[in-house]
Amino acid sequence: MTTQSVSVERPRTRASVQWWTLTSRGLAAMIRNGEIIFAFVAPILLAICFYLPLRAIMDSDPSMDYAAFLMPIISLQSVSFVASSAAMRAAVDTTKGINTRFRTMPMPAAIPTLARLGTNTVLLAISVVCAAATSLVMGWRPAGSVLDTVGLFVVVMAVGILIAVLADAIGLLSNSPEATSQALSLPILILGMLSTGFVPESQFPDWIQPFVRNQPISQFATSMRALSDGTATLEVLTPTIWWCVGLAVAGVVLTGIGVRRMIR
Repeated sequence: MTTQSVSVERPRTRASVQWWTLTSRGLAAMIRNGEIIFAFVAPILLAICFYLPLRAIMDSDPSMDYAAFLMPIISLQSVSFVASSAAMRAAVDTTKGINTRFRTMPMPAAIPTLARLGTNTVLLAISVVCAAATSLVMGWRPAGSVLDTVGLFVVVMAVGILIAVLADAIGLLSNSPEATSQALSLPILILGMLSTGFVPESQFPDWIQPFVRNQPISQFATSMRALSDGTATLEVLTPTIWWCVGLAVAGVVLTGIGVRRMIR
């Protein structure tokens, strides 16, 4: 009798299936942790804390529609919430050894990062929809064309995704989820308060107005307002485009460093 050896090759899981499995894991954890609930509540709290107390003061200026003025910062603050969640999610995966476990599996090194990006994008979309709904209740109405309105949400989604990528990379390089969250929250809070998101540039002291005018949150808010009222031009949008390019470069570089550190 002739014995014939038969080699059986183990089936390999496709990268797309791995990505979807890890993304579903992230979405399930997001629901369990209550992040979706906070995505609904955060814009409402922001409107209560700023729109209600400041509306009477700001609306005394006949040229000021404070609901329309406040809409960009409500959306951008929702973006900051997603960034903090993204950094925390990546840091937890690192400190709990989950990334080390993924490294032993037949999985492309980029899949865990792309899966977290998928989870963060879903949370971002939910947050932006909630921010838009809150702004509509306050009285914001887009005055530009349909293309302008689409451009407004393209800007906020693009900024949100880029900041989430950067935050994920920072979390990937961090050894402490708590320290990562605090390190992100403080700069975002300072930039938000020292921006034209809540009050016009003229309300700040002269010595700090150049910083307020040119920092990224103010530039994003200016572009979103221009798209909202239909006055957007390439000149107005150019600073936002350059800030997005800078965020993309920083995010790609730090993500590459984090992935290389993970696979060592």
